[in-house]
Parts: sequence; C-alpha cells; structure tokens
Amino acid sequence: MDTKGNNETTQPGSKALPRLSLLKVMQSILAGALGVQSSKHHQEDFANPSPWAYVVGGLLFTALLIGGLVLLVNVVLASA
Repeated sequence: MDTKGNNETTQPGSKALPRLSLLKVMQSILAGALGVQSSKHHQEDFANPSPWAYVVGGLLFTALLIGGLVLLVNVVLASA
C-alpha cells in the first residue's frame, strides 16, 4: 500500500517531471516573447508532457498585449 498519500505512479527508471508553477510558466512566456529565453529553460519547457499551460498563457499574454496597445492608442488620440 502506498503511504505517500498520492495517486501518482512512476515507472522504474523514468524521470519524474516537476509540476509547472504559475510563476515558471509566466517567466517562460515573457522570456520567449522578448526573445531572451536561455537554452536550458527552453529545454525544460519542452520536456513537459503537456503544452496547455503555455498555450493558454501565451494566448492570454497576446490578448493583454493587444488590449494594452489599443488602450494606449486611444488615450494618446483622445489627448491630441
């Protein structure tokens, strides 16, 4: 019986991947958007089995970036 209290099963010889934290995903998205992602972090990002955190975060980042630019343009044009 497993006394750890979790339902995760690991195969012998397989590496357990660390869980993605919100901060880690945000750092990766921002570094990737700015083009300053290190090779080590790039490899760690692609080692994760599920890309959904990065896809959702990237879409959210893009929407916020476009919304911020629209707001900035509207403010500048309104004051001109």
